[in-house]
Amino acid sequence: MPIRAVLWDIDDTIFDYAGADRTGMERHLLAEGLADAYASVDQALTRWRELTHFHWRRFEAGGVDFEDQRRDRVRDFLGAVTMSDAGADDWFRRYVTHYEAAWRLFPDTVPVLDRLAAGYRHGVLSNASIHNQDRKLRVLGVRDRFEAVVCAVELGVSKPDAAAFHAACDALGLAPQEVAYVGDHPDIDATGAVAAGLTGIWLDRGGQGGRPELIRITGLDELPGLLQADTRFGAPSTFR
Repeated sequence: MPIRAVLWDIDDTIFDYAGADRTGMERHLLAEGLADAYASVDQALTRWRELTHFHWRRFEAGGVDFEDQRRDRVRDFLGAVTMSDAGADDWFRRYVTHYEAAWRLFPDTVPVLDRLAAGYRHGVLSNASIHNQDRKLRVLGVRDRFEAVVCAVELGVSKPDAAAFHAACDALGLAPQEVAYVGDHPDIDATGAVAAGLTGIWLDRGGQGGRPELIRITGLDELPGLLQADTRFGAPSTFR
């Protein structure tokens, strides 16, 4: 069964999340008078990402709603356990302003979407909320490239759960075997997609390697040739 569509992860796949995250945090710490609260921007980012992971897992487990996990992340980052909900929300909004000002697509995103436009349908599956990701795609000017944007918050299930991948395939009206998934995380994205019956492709921009069982590319410019070389199209496979 040929691949008819590509499902995409967003953050650190088509959108330079890490770059925006660092620039936004640096500007936010300066604006908030917190430049000396951490030894470096990198240390602050490491703490922010640890808290993001921890509180997102709480949300996934059903112990807290989306807004509260975000508020608790702010409180823990600031060491302000008594901060009000309104105060945490305001702080987060100010952070988001700096973060969004640094939004950029990776340079290879639009050229590859252009190259694939005639041959493949496109959708998004993201472990975030539709409010955030739909807006992000619109601000970045690529929302119209995707037929469907499916997000974990609204689904109630997230990658690597097979149900998340299947929901995104259903949104396109295609069987998993007809869909490739491209994402930057080897386990959550590529391995999860394969387990759900899709063709999982790990975008390893940093050249980490070390996962020979996965289909791996180091830049999106490799994707068109990879898809066209799929044995389901009758050509020799170069996936490995």
